[in-house]
Amino acid sequence: MMDWTDRHCRYFLRGYSPRVLLYTEMITAAAITRGDRARLLLHSPEEHPLALQLGGSDPHLLAAAARAGEDRGYDEINLNCGCPSERVQAGAFGACLMLEPERVAEAVAAMQAAVALPVTVKTRIGVVAADDTRGAMAEFNEQDHARLRRFVTTVMSTGCDHFIVHARKAVLAGLSPAENRNVPPLRLDVVRSLKREFPQLSIVLNGGLRTAEQCLEALEWCDGVMLGREAYHRPEVLAQLHAGIYQDGWSVPDPARIIERMAEYTEREVASGTPFNAIARHMMGLANGRPGARRYRQMLSGASLQGRPGLACEGARAAAVLRDAARCCNV
Repeated sequence: MMDWTDRHCRYFLRGYSPRVLLYTEMITAAAITRGDRARLLLHSPEEHPLALQLGGSDPHLLAAAARAGEDRGYDEINLNCGCPSERVQAGAFGACLMLEPERVAEAVAAMQAAVALPVTVKTRIGVVAADDTRGAMAEFNEQDHARLRRFVTTVMSTGCDHFIVHARKAVLAGLSPAENRNVPPLRLDVVRSLKREFPQLSIVLNGGLRTAEQCLEALEWCDGVMLGREAYHRPEVLAQLHAGIYQDGWSVPDPARIIERMAEYTEREVASGTPFNAIARHMMGLANGRPGARRYRQMLSGASLQGRPGLACEGARAAAVLRDAARCCNV
């Protein structure tokens, strides 16, 4: 999720499960190959297993970006063909690529030739490009099935055997990105049908999953599940899911344990120049439902640092703010 699942968020989420596969926010291949790749690809060893999600449509740039990701130790390269935002449409990638399966296949083949890592594809069940979208987004007819089937068969011809499928159409006109996550109807039946038709493929279900129970039920017919905003806002679901899948004795970590882990991380990061708020913003919901939660959020906000010059650059003092905030709500 762009602007959400940065490296600080991923470090935080890792505390809830040592085995769940984490994904970076989508990073454009052009930014990696032409920009500050060291900064863009920076991550902590503790984040692994970790997939690099790329955006782009130029096979040469994507291959170069995939190679850079492999060089920096990522475990998987994922091509995003599902994001419907205007920023993505302007760059002719994301969900737009579902309309060009041959280009996707060419890009995937180029990345596969460039790296030894698994190359996977994240997609939607279809796209709606017309301005008059209400009827088109609600139905899923035989033509829609045929287009999805063509996309999958074209891409899998490269040897790609792992697809993450958001069970909604992407609407390329008339809806905001937020509406694209809610307004198009969820069609789990389409993804389930896709798995039946292509049993040899690894099909991961994305979209609409809220609880560990829902995820475990889906895993009876699909090969994996992907959580986005639910995991961000309620990360304990990752621990619940871990416990249900692996049954290795893992349980939901105590919030105090998470706070101490993040305090140590914050001290290191802020001492190296990371702004305190870049880390704290991902932890605002940790005290939800507890007395003192509002004060906790106030202390983690930028306003709580006013009048204390230098705090954002001093690791020990930043870690102390986090610990003090946690004590406000008995964490």
